[in-house]
Amino acid sequence: MLNFIRFIEVIISIQSMIISTMIPIFITLPFPDKFKAALEMPISLQIPTVIIISIIFERNVVFTAFTIYLIIGLFFYPIFHHGGSLGYLLTPNFGYLIGYYPLIQIINKLNKKSKVHLFDFLRKGLIAISIMHLVGIIFNLILMIYYNQFDNFFYNFGNLTLGKVGYHYLMLLPISLLIKPINYFKRFY
Repeated sequence: MLNFIRFIEVIISIQSMIISTMIPIFITLPFPDKFKAALEMPISLQIPTVIIISIIFERNVVFTAFTIYLIIGLFFYPIFHHGGSLGYLLTPNFGYLIGYYPLIQIINKLNKKSKVHLFDFLRKGLIAISIMHLVGIIFNLILMIYYNQFDNFFYNFGNLTLGKVGYHYLMLLPISLLIKPINYFKRFY
């Protein structure tokens, strides 16, 4: 019975990740029209979803679900934010996907506690998102050194990290509103 429950948790986690990836959000900054096209930043709800399921489910469940998500995206169906297939391994975006593993590990430390406190969640959330971006930056740097394209590094750094890290930090605030209901339901689970 216990394995069946874990199986259902993995399926729910995979479905949540796939659905959150398929719902893009476009943030348009309020600047004059001539700059508007350059400042539209497509972002998905994938990181907030991974954070939420990391708080709710155990680490093994979320790791398994995320690994299956990566396998589906690399070998079967292009479910990542900007596509998929084995060629995605050579894009800077894949480094940020690898960075989800430390993010899950850090956020899941809150899962071991019977009650999650807001300050502890925000602190661990900031650390986890920073490490996720650091892994993405390192992966991007390795790609740029390997392909000898240093001019692309700064573009990718600005586009994938500087352009999105503020949004990722801000998303911790709405997620923190879910801490109290999650604590309530954890007592019964």
